[in-house]
Amino acid sequence: MSESPRSYHLPVLLSEVSKYLITNPEGIYVDGTLGGGGHAEGILTKLNKNAQYIGIDQDKEAIQYSKKRLKRFKNVIYYHSNFADLDIVLNQLKIKMIDGILLDLGVSSYQIDTDDRGFSYMKDTDLDMRMDRDKSQTAGDLLNVLDERELNTIFYTYGEERRARQIAREVVKYRKQQQILRSDQLRDIIDRVVYHRFRIKSYARIFQALRIAVNRELDSLEEALEKTIKFLHQGGRCLVISYHSLEDRMVKNFFKKKANPCTCPPEFPKCICGLKPDIKRITLKAIKASEQEINENPRARSAHMRVGEKI
Repeated sequence: MSESPRSYHLPVLLSEVSKYLITNPEGIYVDGTLGGGGHAEGILTKLNKNAQYIGIDQDKEAIQYSKKRLKRFKNVIYYHSNFADLDIVLNQLKIKMIDGILLDLGVSSYQIDTDDRGFSYMKDTDLDMRMDRDKSQTAGDLLNVLDERELNTIFYTYGEERRARQIAREVVKYRKQQQILRSDQLRDIIDRVVYHRFRIKSYARIFQALRIAVNRELDSLEEALEKTIKFLHQGGRCLVISYHSLEDRMVKNFFKKKANPCTCPPEFPKCICGLKPDIKRITLKAIKASEQEINENPRARSAHMRVGEKI
């Protein structure tokens, strides 16, 4: 593994993350997607030494990398887990409440660039795509065992691929002749269905869909969002950075519902359901990167950050 911080992607919206996350410089903060430690490094420099920072990641390689990057900070706890298990992690650490949590979703540049991880459609690699390599099921497993209907659901729901049904049908047809184990095989299947000028986007959508399915990314996000409210101090904040519409829509709707849970018909003069908001939305619109940051880090272009504060 390279020692350069650029092995992992540059942290997006770093100044905005520090600005919105830190409400108590001596508080307890959770980084649910530690990755290469880029956000952690920036946040830790602004926290008091008495603060506590809990870095969670399901990728053991990311944790080992971050330990080297953050070795000068003595107030970091590293935890190999999925952020959906936030309650388990905090209970094991005997922490009842936290002041903030950051979730930077998606996949890192290091994971994409590491050939044997299988995240990239640009190289011929094993179709792995596991963020936690202790898990058993790979993308190749899904392609070889799921039926056409299940594959179509994954491709259409998680990839928003228009030709999902045709690609799913071609996958089932192809695997009758041989197992699908390599990215070149999957690209070949897509090539048989999608017109040449649309193929790059379809590659990206199908690989994204498989990655989300393998890692249960949307399920994990939904579980984690629900748990953050329980553990946040009053005034504590949840920050989520997403990179595609499925994630951002889920976060937006979650914050919207928690900020206005009333179920009364709109014609009622006042609320009688008794449901009270759990959070307030710090900004109604997603926070996006500046043009300067996008020029320096093109990955920031698709980043959307939303912030909710516990009431």
